[in-house]
Formats: sequence, structure tokens, C-alpha cells
Amino acid sequence: MKTYEYQHIVSFEETNLVGNVYYANHVRWQGRCREMFLRDHAPEVLVELSQGLALATVRVWCEYYSELYAFDQVTIRMRLGSLTQNRITMLFEYWRITNLGEELIAKGEQQTASMKREGEKLLPTPIPTALKSALELYC
Repeated sequence: MKTYEYQHIVSFEETNLVGNVYYANHVRWQGRCREMFLRDHAPEVLVELSQGLALATVRVWCEYYSELYAFDQVTIRMRLGSLTQNRITMLFEYWRITNLGEELIAKGEQQTASMKREGEKLLPTPIPTALKSALELYC
């Protein structure tokens, strides 16, 4: 399976009083990974986003296996789960990278709906062709 990879180094601001990464940051990193994928593989979609397209997150989850701490190096791997009508489901794996290798520390999923702004309304719209083509390479 081909995956898109986003590299991240945990900072102090992402940790809580106990010293481990605050759980909500994993979801933030999913969004960051998704944005970097758009920048790298479907930049045409960025123009469409400024012209009324919305990729609305409708579902997100994360399952945690191990804690992360400041300065841990993490690779977030994203791949396509499914494309149905105007919905995209992306699957995420979080890997701690050390001198000894990799450790799976969490898994997640995010589903977005392709929508078009019309006045005050958001209406379902087909997934942009450029995005669909780029994602299909990562399943």
C-alpha cells in the first residue's frame, strides 16, 4: 500500500502538564497531513477552495496505543480508505521514529464531504477530479 507521509517533531506546546502529547493534537496532525497532501498532489483544489468548494470534515476518530512526548519524531502516514459519492475517507497511522526503528502509536480516520457554497447553503458536489485522481494513487 502506498501512503502519503507527513513528518512531525513534537513541541512542548503540544504536551500537557503530565508531559505527554495532548490527545487532540493527533486530530490536528490529521488535518495538517491532509493539507500537505493537497499542496503536494492536488494544488488545483486549493484554487477551487477559494471559489466556493468546501471539504467539510464530517467524522474523525483516533485510537491511541502509546504516548508521545516533546521532541519525539512522528511520521503520519495517510492513505485512501474509500471514495463514495461526495465522501472521502482517509486512514491514518502514527509512527514514532527512533534509532531502533518505528513504533505504531496510534491509528485514525477522517471523512470529508465535498460541498459547494451557494449563498448561505452548503450543497453536496462531486469530489474534484484532481483530488480524486491523486487520492486513488494512495489506496
